[in-house]
Amino acid sequence: MSTPIDFNDRMLSLGLARVSEAAAIASAKLIGRGDEKAADQAAVNAMRSQLNMLDIAGVVVIGEGERDEAPMLFIGEEVGTGKGPGVDIALDPLEGTTLTAKDMPNALTVIAMGPRGSMLHAPDVYMDKLAIGPGFAEGVVTLDMSPAERVAALAKAKNCDPSDITVCILERPRHEDMIQEVRSTGASIRLITDGDVAGVMHCAEPDVTGIDMYMGSGGAPEGVLAASALKCMGGQIYGRLLFRNEDEAARARKAGITDLDRIYARDDMVTDHVIFAATGVTSGSLVAGIKREVGYLTTETILMRSKTGSVRRMTYRNPTR
Repeated sequence: MSTPIDFNDRMLSLGLARVSEAAAIASAKLIGRGDEKAADQAAVNAMRSQLNMLDIAGVVVIGEGERDEAPMLFIGEEVGTGKGPGVDIALDPLEGTTLTAKDMPNALTVIAMGPRGSMLHAPDVYMDKLAIGPGFAEGVVTLDMSPAERVAALAKAKNCDPSDITVCILERPRHEDMIQEVRSTGASIRLITDGDVAGVMHCAEPDVTGIDMYMGSGGAPEGVLAASALKCMGGQIYGRLLFRNEDEAARARKAGITDLDRIYARDDMVTDHVIFAATGVTSGSLVAGIKREVGYLTTETILMRSKTGSVRRMTYRNPTR
């Protein structure tokens, strides 16, 4: 019997950065072209090709849907050469396909990797999410609080007025009551049209982004990706799966989830050390978007390791001919 190969996050991290860079570069020619599907497919193809160059025995646990719903990088797909450590992979080849198609801010390529069995196999359903940045006592805000109570609790912890708090919320009709309640406290809201992984990540750098808290419902797979980022950057995230019908509940049971009402904290969603990479596609608060010049494309990537807490920002000037 062969000895299991250890997950060497230091050696794998730069390879992971190349994966996210490749996906961003592939989608660059489709920024502002109005074709979401083509942009997503270009990113998927490039990400898969780069992943298969890595010496890993990888399994996609957060991906582009079920096997019969996506041509590439489906949940359960095996990637890598098969010669390295067993790893879980969570990815969104293009977080913000609409943002890319319309050339709007904060489109990213996103990927996270941890040891096999370390990531929640979140089904493709909604998740109620709540996130804040680092430096606060555990549970200072909770999903069981009302939106107004969350604002008041965070303001108290920051020793500031509620009017000094800024909350990031996905702009959707389902959030209208939440938006109204948050504004009634005096807090301000930054509404985003898409890309709630970036929205959660904004909480980890409030001095840079101006965002103190994220709340609202969005995709559960994106919740695991966001938890991976906060595992590296610091901060808290809580998630509870939401089911609109029995089919969605059955999907969760199929993924191995038995307690459908469970509230997952960050370290429940990502239980071991993780590496995380995100490359900017369009301009954003976290990383710069792709810059074009004659003969070159330049990307910016944020690469993080939870084991060391290191955050590396890398600029890649890639010849196009």
